[in-house]
Amino acid sequence: MSFPISPKVQISSHPLVLSKLTQLRLHDLPAKDFREGIRAIGSMLIYEASRHLPLADVPNLQSPVAPFTGQTIPLRVGLSPILRAGLGLEDAALEMFPEASVLHLGLFRDKVSLQAIEYYSKLPSQVTADIVFLLDPLIATGGTALAAIHMLVEWGLTPSQIKIISVLGSKQGVQHVAEEFPDVEIYIGAVDDILTEKGYISPGLGDAGDRLYSTLQ
Repeated sequence: MSFPISPKVQISSHPLVLSKLTQLRLHDLPAKDFREGIRAIGSMLIYEASRHLPLADVPNLQSPVAPFTGQTIPLRVGLSPILRAGLGLEDAALEMFPEASVLHLGLFRDKVSLQAIEYYSKLPSQVTADIVFLLDPLIATGGTALAAIHMLVEWGLTPSQIKIISVLGSKQGVQHVAEEFPDVEIYIGAVDDILTEKGYISPGLGDAGDRLYSTLQ
């Protein structure tokens, strides 16, 4: 589904993303296939989110045939998975940026208040990244993503240094994040219209963490 939310919100229309997302929505998809699907969509979204990163020349290199000037991304890249579901996107991100620092953030959503509660942070005392990809597979109410952004901003980043990678969101949740942090770019596979009273995206794909790690009850 595609509709205007914010110029900073990029909703994928890629056939590979949408066909893979259809598989992820299936209630009986095995955990192994769910993990592989999350990783595949994550790779495609990170590729898109990296499209406009700057490049710097690297002169005096040698190919098997001749000298050449290459190019590199002159930024310190950070990857910030929100535990635990964000771990499903971590390997895809590390494949793109193998030298990145990994900045784990622990947040869970209270089942009654639906508020995000912080329980872990692996942010160094000094800022070690020029850009951070915040890995959050689902943006339901938007509360967890917002709490993570606040943690990264308090650490020393500006909102424009943060890019969210998300597989699926609710319209309400994505709008909430975009309105509070209009300079944060969001790259997302799809957006569903409905957010249930219990804070689930509908039709959605269920609880990403439980489906990734076979802890459904």
